[in-house]
Amino acid sequence: MTQLSDDAFAAGDRLMPVDEALALLRARGHAVAETERVGLIDADGRVLAESLIAPLDLPVFDNSAVDGYAARFADLAASGETILPVVGRLTAGAAAGAPLAAGAVARIFTGAPTPEGADTIFMQEDVRVLDDGRVALPAGLKRGANLRPRGEDIARGAVALEAGRRLTPQDIGLAAALGMTHLVVRRPLRAAVFSTGDEIVSPGAALGPAQLHDANRFVLQALLKRLGCAVSDLGILPDDRAAVRAALTGAAQDHDIVLTSGGVSLGEEDHVRAALEEAGSLAFWRLAIKPGRPVAMGLIGGTPFIGLPGNPVAVFVTFAIVARTLIAALTGVRDEPLPTPGVRCAFSYRKKAGRREYVRVRLVAGADGVAAEKHAVEGAGVLTSLTRTHGLIELSEDMTTVSPGDTAPFIAYAALW
Repeated sequence: MTQLSDDAFAAGDRLMPVDEALALLRARGHAVAETERVGLIDADGRVLAESLIAPLDLPVFDNSAVDGYAARFADLAASGETILPVVGRLTAGAAAGAPLAAGAVARIFTGAPTPEGADTIFMQEDVRVLDDGRVALPAGLKRGANLRPRGEDIARGAVALEAGRRLTPQDIGLAAALGMTHLVVRRPLRAAVFSTGDEIVSPGAALGPAQLHDANRFVLQALLKRLGCAVSDLGILPDDRAAVRAALTGAAQDHDIVLTSGGVSLGEEDHVRAALEEAGSLAFWRLAIKPGRPVAMGLIGGTPFIGLPGNPVAVFVTFAIVARTLIAALTGVRDEPLPTPGVRCAFSYRKKAGRREYVRVRLVAGADGVAAEKHAVEGAGVLTSLTRTHGLIELSEDMTTVSPGDTAPFIAYAALW
């Protein structure tokens, strides 16, 4: 089980800047040590534990990228057509055969090995076939055109896939092309999730007076699974400090990380922070972020704990920006910042200085290109503000206003996993 030392953090009540919190999580998070050897299909989405070194050149041999005619560049006229006889026929899967004789071309098809001596390939649609079977090759083609040389993709002995990479279908394809059947990956992170609060019940249960169905637990489980975690659903805990403390302590014993939602603010019935301090140690519990701010980070017997806010939008945003960073460190994913391309804003907005803010937006194509439109309802409990938008505009701590036409960093939801 991945563990952090109890002295890894220092608690404090100040409003911690987002970048400081993220740096702390990156520095203190240590990846699970256990690895597994799995088949290629099962490796998709997993974190590569050992770099894949190419055991062969890719492609393995020089071959044609097109259907056409293989020629020797030295035989081609500098201007005007070059007329040459066709002396062979090469198909994919067949051996290259004899070297190409000077002053001749070979008919060749896509993927077929090029004969020794051939270094330039003409596309068949650019070639005139004469009545006597010879071909007229146009001038102007560069040496090496339409030829895929051996090792062009990757050379034998080179790093094909680096350790720490979360494997994608493209990576699986590359590994297969290199002849691999299995890859060594880190075991999935074991994550425990529960919600807190007497005011929420699970979907399917009858709603009592002033009760709501729990969305947060399901958002978190789905997000964690998209990051390759093995998730335990620990249900909903009542507003009782002893019960929360017992649940935290129990979950920490056989999980790599524990996540909760709700109960980390200053209310009399917010018991998660106090239970954490009794069961372990608190690193920080207030971040300079909106939506969010009450985000608790701590340790329970060396197991990392993250307590997220109670509102579902705040849960999503703080998970995406904060929890995701720690999970990446614990799963051994190579640290790569989220892509934040600049997007033109099509709205006006005001914010207070001192907090980093994430505004839910929808991208809309117009006559002036793509622009970001802010969702009409801003509340941290409005789930449709996530389902009807494409991502988040990131507004830095020192920004106070946004005007139409301003450019701001954009984080697409699709980039989060």
